[in-house]
Amino acid sequence: MTRPVPDFAPVVDAMGQPGQPGALFDALDAAMGQAIGHKLFTILVIHPGAQESQRYYSNMPQEYPVGGRKPITTTPWFQKVLGEGVPYVGYTYADITDVFYDHALIRSLGCESVLNVPVRWNGASIATINLLHAAGWYSEADIATARHFAALAVPGVLQVIAAG
Repeated sequence: MTRPVPDFAPVVDAMGQPGQPGALFDALDAAMGQAIGHKLFTILVIHPGAQESQRYYSNMPQEYPVGGRKPITTTPWFQKVLGEGVPYVGYTYADITDVFYDHALIRSLGCESVLNVPVRWNGASIATINLLHAAGWYSEADIATARHFAALAVPGVLQVIAAG
């Protein structure tokens, strides 16, 4: 599937706006939607000292609310994406079922594929950007573009972590 050439300018412009990190995350949501596509878009922040994760941003806050923290559980997905910093592409609903406990909710939203992109800083994964869409939507070809957008998320994620 051919994707449009990514336009990073709105994200870069948003970085200079007040209301951070919300302005940045809103811009990432819109720009990644145009460049790669998604139905569901979330940002999961890792609080390393506390060994907790927190959904900080969601374009579907009723279905996937932001807020509370959860203890980090070490799974093969966690080791690959957050431990090693390797993006994960789940092509089908079966792939989602293998990795995510809330697969039924994901499917009910019309999502049967996923692209999880680690946000990396100083040798560690500090967050993931999570894109979900119809079955077969994502491919390995989407990873390079998604990683560029993830790099632009770093200052916003660092702000969230610093705020505790």
